[in-house]
Amino acid sequence: MARTKEFDPDAALQSAVELFWLRGYEATSMADLVEHLGVARASIYATFGGKRELYLKALERYGEQKTPPLIEELSQPGPALPAVRALVWRYADESAHDELRRGCFVANTAVELAPHDTAACRRVEADWNSVETALTSALLRARAQGELAADRDPAALARMLLVLLQGMRVVGKSGGEPVRLRDAARQALTLLD
Repeated sequence: MARTKEFDPDAALQSAVELFWLRGYEATSMADLVEHLGVARASIYATFGGKRELYLKALERYGEQKTPPLIEELSQPGPALPAVRALVWRYADESAHDELRRGCFVANTAVELAPHDTAACRRVEADWNSVETALTSALLRARAQGELAADRDPAALARMLLVLLQGMRVVGKSGGEPVRLRDAARQALTLLD
């Protein structure tokens, strides 16, 4: 008779998200995962594969939780530019007040693993492409509605904003000065005027 799992894989995956997001891949050992998840090493391997597979699944879960609300926020009917501006200011504020200095799990992965891990790089790019597409769509709507000047390139602006948002998370993770983040947001948003 097969044994049933003695833990909730979904809850364990969520715990892995929190641990990897806080510590990163290299600084998290299997012993750390066993302790934090409250799951035996053999059960982690049997359910998720190794540490790398669990990390990639945690990164995917993070994206599933964080990206759709952002896309929804940018896709609301009505004026589009206020939603874009609000998103930039929210990132600046959250990054300035990131007491745990977690940053963004996706940006953290881009820095730590993407240069040498193809699967991690693909997941990072997929998340960034989703955000960039949502920003481009919002800026196209803003231009069509007369909120954004007709000579502005929504795709290029979206790319710039994506880089800004990810950079804000990195600066916030370092504990940088909040004024640096606010000034960057303010200057970037002048490009939307």
